[in-house]
Amino acid sequence: MARSSLIVAALCCTNAVASAVARADAGPPYITNDPGTPGNGNWEINLASMTTRSGGATEWQIPQIDVNFGVGERIQLTYEIPYVLQSASGQPQASGWSNAFPGIKWRFLDLGEGDWQMSVFPQFETAGSARAQRAGLAEQGSRLLLPLEIARSVGPLDLDFEAGYYCAHRGPEERILGLVAGHRLTPRLELDVELYNDHAMGALPDFTSLDFGGRYRLGRGFILLFMAGRSVTGSSGPVDFMSYLGIQILLSDYGLHLEKEAPQ
Repeated sequence: MARSSLIVAALCCTNAVASAVARADAGPPYITNDPGTPGNGNWEINLASMTTRSGGATEWQIPQIDVNFGVGERIQLTYEIPYVLQSASGQPQASGWSNAFPGIKWRFLDLGEGDWQMSVFPQFETAGSARAQRAGLAEQGSRLLLPLEIARSVGPLDLDFEAGYYCAHRGPEERILGLVAGHRLTPRLELDVELYNDHAMGALPDFTSLDFGGRYRLGRGFILLFMAGRSVTGSSGPVDFMSYLGIQILLSDYGLHLEKEAPQ
């Protein structure tokens, strides 16, 4: 499902395996993306549950699947899709697969760890099934998301910024802005804050959200992802509460081995 609907309906994101061991990043569990890529022949698999409460309706993405594969050191192939369960007062419960998000990320600028990094990450939002559209679980038509990601460290903070635009064949055009600031407190624990603005042209959503979260390295190849927040401004489509809880699985050597732990 679209990241616009993510806050109102779904969350689809990607992250970087290679950079995750060295700095705080955007990507799961956040809505904002970063320029990081997994590295050649490496897999990053994010399996999560996302909950969104808005205007008396509750939506769960169980599971939210986000699979990423590195081609060379600067390219990432991505496929994202959530299974959505939706409940609203006075209405029957609905469930089904939402919109999928295949995409490709290219980090075209990399001045080294902590310095300027930039990427483009076009993703194609596929049209949902007719059944999912009728139930309000998926967007009506296909859209192309064209974002730019920028990352840099400033003092003790690692900063990630993303700006993007949805070009719609059917459905609303949309502009997104995201900023994540974080710090790695220990070799295993990272904490972050995210400010995200989503504005659709003449439709929902239209809001700014604030959330807090982090990552905790459980062991070799496994990272716990967590986030919670809500909208803080918005003339329409406010989000009363949203949360994310998931596991990131990091595989190297084309999936043959778990990623080695970073030096302590």
